[in-house]
Amino acid sequence: MADLDALRLRFVRALEGARAPGGAPGSRPDPAAYADNLLARWQEPQRKYHTVAHLTAVLDHVDVLETYAADPDTVRLAAWFHDAVYLPDRSENEERSARLAERALPEAGVPEARTAEVARLVRLTVTHDPADDDRDGQVLCDADLAILAAPPSAYAAYTAEVREEYHFVPVAAFREGRSAVLRQLLGLPRLFRTPYGREHWEATARYNLAAELEMLST
Repeated sequence: MADLDALRLRFVRALEGARAPGGAPGSRPDPAAYADNLLARWQEPQRKYHTVAHLTAVLDHVDVLETYAADPDTVRLAAWFHDAVYLPDRSENEERSARLAERALPEAGVPEARTAEVARLVRLTVTHDPADDDRDGQVLCDADLAILAAPPSAYAAYTAEVREEYHFVPVAAFREGRSAVLRQLLGLPRLFRTPYGREHWEATARYNLAAELEMLST
């Protein structure tokens, strides 16, 4: 079970790093309230993979990759919001998550430009295809996709949890949809855009994806 107190502290630190300077003491909302709202979302019962464990893993990977980011705290906030709205039977989760960030972050004291950047990064997780000069996008996408380079047992657990989230989809339809996702990822020139991701994760992730695709095809 993820340490919710530690996660709450991580959110507070990221929010404080992204907030506009100044302001009278006590004039801003308590950041812990925003953390608690997000943590409640990440613990909803329909989630099997997209849980606080996934959130923690993405934040940990952002920490590994932070030297490549232009604005690490903005990337961390994007990690918090990137699956904050998650209903497996809906296709607009990333858009709704981005809009949640656009509502919550200004109220929490984050400047307009940084709020817009968080929302842009959240929307980028639809394709995981950041531009070559998009340092923050590269870090967030690499951190989100790092599970693809997990050891075999962890990768198998990930795929089982994804299937459980889509339990309402018939087997044949799930195989077809999941295979399309895998082909889209394998079709990217590079899965990982940071130097660290390319060196440490790319080869293993492609092996895992190809093996899963082969299994789904038999």
